[in-house]
Amino acid sequence: MSHKSRSRKQTRPAMSPLLRALTFSRAAHEPITRAMLLQAYASLDAFRRGHGSRELYTTLGRQLLVAEELGRIGHLPEALDDIAEAQIAMTDIDAIEKRHGKWIIEGDNYAWLTIALGIFERQLADASLDDIAKAEARMIEGLMRIEQQIAHGNLAATVTA
Repeated sequence: MSHKSRSRKQTRPAMSPLLRALTFSRAAHEPITRAMLLQAYASLDAFRRGHGSRELYTTLGRQLLVAEELGRIGHLPEALDDIAEAQIAMTDIDAIEKRHGKWIIEGDNYAWLTIALGIFERQLADASLDDIAKAEARMIEGLMRIEQQIAHGNLAATVTA
């Protein structure tokens, strides 16, 4: 009798069963995308009024990264340059906070972020929940890679490569 190993590698699903079920339900699409947009626009408004915070900065930045990933998946890929401009605007917000201690948006940066959120809104209207979940997963994977590179001191080598 053969003694083949019957153990199989246990793998965790990439997303929770609830999220998996939601990706197949178009009825869940609108509440999820509205919540994402509300967070993004509320964050932008807070910065415009000079009431931003590190948490709002993180929220808005993550939504822009999801928009970038949606573009790479195929939802308005021609708008990736505009999203990149909005990400540059985010670095300006961070620089202003470091110099002046205020979370505020100035000048053309508001326009770039408004343009990017309009793109994000159109992407979310077009994308399936599955695509949105994929974009979020890719965004998280990218952030984790950056953290690992920072931890290993390899970020400078990666950026210049």
